[in-house]
Amino acid sequence: METQKSSAGDVSLSIDIRKRLSESFSLDAAFEAPPGFTMLLGPSGAGKTTLLNCVSGLLRPDTGRIKLGAEVFFDSAAKIAVSIRARHLGYLFQTLALFPHLTVKQNVEYGIAKLPPELRHTRMMTLLESFRVAHLLGRKPNEISGGERQRVALARSLVTNPAALLLDEPMVALDSFTRTKILEDLRAWNAANRIPVLYVTHSPEEAFAVGERVVVLDSGRVLDQGSPQDVLVKPRHEKVAQLVGFENVFDAIVRSTAESQGTMRCQLNSSGVELETPLTSAEVGARVRIAIRAGDVIVAPQRPQGLSARNVFEGRLVALSQEGATVVLKIQAGVIFEVHITLGACKELGLASGQPIWLVIKTYSCSLLEPA
Repeated sequence: METQKSSAGDVSLSIDIRKRLSESFSLDAAFEAPPGFTMLLGPSGAGKTTLLNCVSGLLRPDTGRIKLGAEVFFDSAAKIAVSIRARHLGYLFQTLALFPHLTVKQNVEYGIAKLPPELRHTRMMTLLESFRVAHLLGRKPNEISGGERQRVALARSLVTNPAALLLDEPMVALDSFTRTKILEDLRAWNAANRIPVLYVTHSPEEAFAVGERVVVLDSGRVLDQGSPQDVLVKPRHEKVAQLVGFENVFDAIVRSTAESQGTMRCQLNSSGVELETPLTSAEVGARVRIAIRAGDVIVAPQRPQGLSARNVFEGRLVALSQEGATVVLKIQAGVIFEVHITLGACKELGLASGQPIWLVIKTYSCSLLEPA
């Protein structure tokens, strides 16, 4: 079915909805998705696909409002619920849903069948060339690779000139190289067309690499939203920290503050270790939670000297194991620190379980988390 390009121009998708799916789960989400990539990040069951289905019209929210620019798709108070077809959205499912009995040409042309033949051909070829699959016109989905099927599915989603694009884990089955190349082409297409793209992913790395904004969902609620730098590099919530790979999360007590330096010192519970961290509004004596990535901790077999890093303390290596090219260290320093280093570094340092070891942590590698 041919759709028309949104006349709203460079507009945002606005979502403020609630949808109860069961006694134990309901979606309650509110955020803006401007033109460009808004990544919906969260664990399985967080409500990401449910949210896409509400935006597309496959599900009707119980209450709330969804609009693209001035065009209202859903408004419970005004009793507005625009049909799926009339929303003019592109939706790429995880399964791709290409018709197996149709060729690439027939799959991509399916949504614009009512256009005049010449315009239909021009529109189709423009998209197929953008995604580098124009040479596959006569082939069927089972005759092309997974990456090629992904490109064809994207072309089919975009050939109707959608007002916004919904992507439900579109690259999950692809290798890293193929995924990167397809995303480069998709970014190039959107740089020229500037529509909101809601992109569901489980991968913090993908969210950081692709996203212009990130919305983190958990149990149907928005935990945090903002730029990838703000949300993923310095998480404010423990669940977000765990989701994006902060392996070390500790309870601590604020022992002193240095406002002129923008830092404070916090003692880790059940240990004598004090860490210098970025200053927050927490007062001396307040309980805080500190998150540190395992890859942000440096180790040395002897006490290092002359470092700019402010946190240097001794521990004992109690366990080490190899996970691919990474060696995972468990270090007892009053609390257990998890540290990730390369296999080469482990061999060069001659690390062995039971030996004393020094840990080095930069002040700004410590993220202070808001109370749950």
